[in-house]
Amino acid sequence: MKVARIKIEDFSYIPLLFGKKDENLKLIEKDLGVEFVLRDNSLRIKGENEAVNRAKKLVEDLIRQLHQGYSPDKRDLQLALKRVKEGKDSNLEEYSSEIVLITPRGKKIKPYTEGQRKYVQAIKENEVVFAIGPAGTGKTYLAVAMAVASLGKGEVLRMILTRPTVEAGEKLGFLPGGLEEKVEPYLRPLYDALYEMLLAEKFHSFMERGIIEVAPLAYMRGRTLNEAFIILDEAQNTTHEQMKMFLTRLGFGSKVVITGDITQIDLPSHKVSGLVEAQSVFKGIKGIETVYLTRKDVVRHRLVQEIVKAYESYEKRVKNVKKSGKERV
Repeated sequence: MKVARIKIEDFSYIPLLFGKKDENLKLIEKDLGVEFVLRDNSLRIKGENEAVNRAKKLVEDLIRQLHQGYSPDKRDLQLALKRVKEGKDSNLEEYSSEIVLITPRGKKIKPYTEGQRKYVQAIKENEVVFAIGPAGTGKTYLAVAMAVASLGKGEVLRMILTRPTVEAGEKLGFLPGGLEEKVEPYLRPLYDALYEMLLAEKFHSFMERGIIEVAPLAYMRGRTLNEAFIILDEAQNTTHEQMKMFLTRLGFGSKVVITGDITQIDLPSHKVSGLVEAQSVFKGIKGIETVYLTRKDVVRHRLVQEIVKAYESYEKRVKNVKKSGKERV
């Protein structure tokens, strides 16, 4: 059993260090198997030698970040704990420098996994980025955050977000209402992200002024898009012709991010996905990069990662059964 002490120089940091209802300390105690006791101006840490050493280093890293004006959130702490338990550095310094956007409500949007970091870096360094991966990996969310941040910095003059409307076969005329009402169900995930990052009033103001445009892929035809951040979501449901049409809209000073999950293609069986095809078409072209995200990059509820894993296992078994059946035939 070991006891270590950390001197608290500035008591104003304690609420941020301890967290709401001491949730930060309780999380560290639970994960590392230590016990914290605040006495006078020092924080005592009790537990097994290695656990105390790791907890002490993590708390010191947290205090250092608070000194620098950055308050790590619960997600930061969870990721730092995971690294610490593996015997690695907490990496809290990196988390503070990786913030993509802070929402009007104070939420920090940033990459949380190695795959997400590569994705954000790829967007910064390339004109065209393909992001391929399962649900929950932050493909669309991070792309929208990067677009909002670029707009705020004046790097682009407008944002354009689009998706193929496969279920309606791109033929929306038979649906009641105006364009916005017809396509709203297909574009809802993009609206949700923008409402969070801009709030409704600012979002609608930007829409009215043409600074933000959300439209189905069919309405991109015949346009050249300059000084814009353009996101094509659910790109696995584009055909060869649609992907070619979309990519040739790229204009000067623009950036394009194409996201999709190639395991969730809703196209008719005789149609080849433009996203699947693009993986081999653009290899080796400077300025175009493809980033692959996996279930390790899922940052939604922990069960989402387990669900993705379970489906992958199930689909693999089904594939093997079908294969063995054909072999017997």
